[in-house]
Amino acid sequence: MKNGPGAARIAGHLALVLFLLCCGQAVAAAPVPTAPRGTAAAGYADLLALYANWQRFAPPPRALGLPDYSAAAMQRKAAALKRLQARLHAIRTTGWPVEQQVDYELLRAELNGLDFNLRVLMPWARDPAFYATLETEESDTPAHEGPTSDALIELWQYSFPLTPAAQQKLAAELRGVPPFLRQAHGNLTGNARDLWKAGIGTVRAQAENLRELEQRIATPSAELLEAVHAAEAATEEFTRWLEQQAPSKTGPSGVGKANYTWNLKHVHLVPLSWDEEVVLLKRELARAHAALRFEEQRNRALPALVPIASAEEYERRANDAVTRYIAFLRDRDVLEVRDFHDPAMRARIGHFVPEDKRNFFLIVSHNEPLALFTHFYHWFDHAYMRFQPSASALRREPLPYNIWDNRSEGMATAVEELMMDAGLYDENPRQRELVWIMLAQRCARGLASLYSQANIFDLQQAKAFQVRWTPRGWMRPDLDLLGFEQQLYLRQPGYGTSYVTGKYLIDELIKDRSAELGNEFSTRRFFAEFNGAGVIPVSLIRWELTGQDDAIRAINASP
Repeated sequence: MKNGPGAARIAGHLALVLFLLCCGQAVAAAPVPTAPRGTAAAGYADLLALYANWQRFAPPPRALGLPDYSAAAMQRKAAALKRLQARLHAIRTTGWPVEQQVDYELLRAELNGLDFNLRVLMPWARDPAFYATLETEESDTPAHEGPTSDALIELWQYSFPLTPAAQQKLAAELRGVPPFLRQAHGNLTGNARDLWKAGIGTVRAQAENLRELEQRIATPSAELLEAVHAAEAATEEFTRWLEQQAPSKTGPSGVGKANYTWNLKHVHLVPLSWDEEVVLLKRELARAHAALRFEEQRNRALPALVPIASAEEYERRANDAVTRYIAFLRDRDVLEVRDFHDPAMRARIGHFVPEDKRNFFLIVSHNEPLALFTHFYHWFDHAYMRFQPSASALRREPLPYNIWDNRSEGMATAVEELMMDAGLYDENPRQRELVWIMLAQRCARGLASLYSQANIFDLQQAKAFQVRWTPRGWMRPDLDLLGFEQQLYLRQPGYGTSYVTGKYLIDELIKDRSAELGNEFSTRRFFAEFNGAGVIPVSLIRWELTGQDDAIRAINASP
């Protein structure tokens, strides 16, 4: 039996506290279209047409073959965006099926996302990491985490050794690096001290990745070799320029409570404020620590977990963990196991890492791979999007601006505890301790990110807070992961809390759907409905599954 109350019951208790906090919360208002809602009769076909227009509009303009993030280009973008927002505002949704109304809210959120970037976040002007464009790994989430430019080079999509055609394509992409970095010199006019300092490390890492790329290319063409060298030299020069400018950067990097709340509600469609997320994460951090201590008391007579000690042992135990997990899902009828589930997870099991080089999550996976692999629901999402594409055009591709974060990270985090509750670790209760440690770590880093966005913490204080409240000393100050996480959450407001906030919203949805269906509720049915709605904000999935639109109405009514 789980020590302490279940997550769904906690969520119910939190609802009252969160409601009491929300009164009087001030948020930053965005420009509101002047056209009154519903003045132009339009149907769902008009929404689809506007969405197609939006897809062409959303990318930045291009100049000399590169995305143009100059101040003048962004000002023109902002003016044109207002016209798109007015067109959306004029579409009537009266009488539409819920699924189509959800699509309307999705498009509204996307337009709001660009609006927030243009008004507040402005990564092209404040964040040097925005100009690091070489992506070496596929993200486990639907799209890359954090704000990214339209000049990304997806190196992970290339197969090595490179064919002549691939070498030619990669050389062409790399030739864009030097002029894009030259553009950055003029664009980066912000005064965000922590973003600037952290971004230097990100850009410096790109130079190292380019050096490693050169070593990976067995027989590079002269064209490719020249492009690699030019990109490396430009990246190093850009790093030196950033370092020279760094002493002059003295301003805050967080967006502030009001802007944070506006983005949380109107872009990510999370019906909470900055203050309410603080309450939620504090409560979950305390619950995780308390549950861990009593779990340890319960298991005190059991043997300790023995970390994996060799590559051979890791290969065996990791593959066995996938086999056991898929069998558990199938045999317990937790969800419908499809042919793509096993390969989607097995391809991502990782490899053995020596003890002195393990970050927090590698410490977890080397104690028990299965504890971390439940979070790999991310790869199930990838498979669903590929093999079961949505009937809605607005849900087939990853949503921009990380709008998917509370759904994607929330479900990946939720299943860690849900699978534990379903009995996944009954044969070895020590593994349950890892679930609570991971939850505590996510609460600690999420709280730190909230204080950073409110400019209560600087980046060093955020890191120290995360280290302080992660159990067993598994998050050390010297770990690269620590800097990566807090930098990401500073770059992308709301992402650091999305794991815990998303889980809370999913617990609420399970509660509501269970009450609605009664004896007809089953976890298999819930997962089928949830996955079928797509990787969209949980508040919209709740509306679609239960018909309850109160969260969305409250969001739309807030300033």
